[in-house]
Amino acid sequence: MLDSAALEIVLAPAEKALAVRKRSLTIARTAIVRVQLTDDPWTWLRGVRSPGTYIPATLAAGTWRYAGGKDFALIRRNRPGVVIDLEGHDEFQRVILSTRHGLALVRALRLEGHAEPEDVAEIVAAPAKKPRAAKPRPATA
Repeated sequence: MLDSAALEIVLAPAEKALAVRKRSLTIARTAIVRVQLTDDPWTWLRGVRSPGTYIPATLAAGTWRYAGGKDFALIRRNRPGVVIDLEGHDEFQRVILSTRHGLALVRALRLEGHAEPEDVAEIVAAPAKKPRAAKPRPATA
């Protein structure tokens, strides 16, 4: 979910249990420094799981601690993903997600935010307004 102020990563009940997390993850848009698409989100994991669930090459869910802070990961099997680098977030320095909506997320973050939270895929799927073409002016001699 994305609005003008924040990106909310809504976790399903099973994902909350696997990540050992009680609530979804909310990130202020001002804290997002960079968003990158990746074919292999597993290569972006750093540090050790604490707390969360890790099944090699199958599932990574939860917090990963490393010398510079903490990352949040929710990665499934061989799915493409998105890496969101953060600055000034009170909990994480990076969020790594497997998602089929990665390209839609990148595009939606480039758009001006909406007042009400909307699903990322729906924001990008909405038809964009085309700019009006300039009317040709008659040539002056």
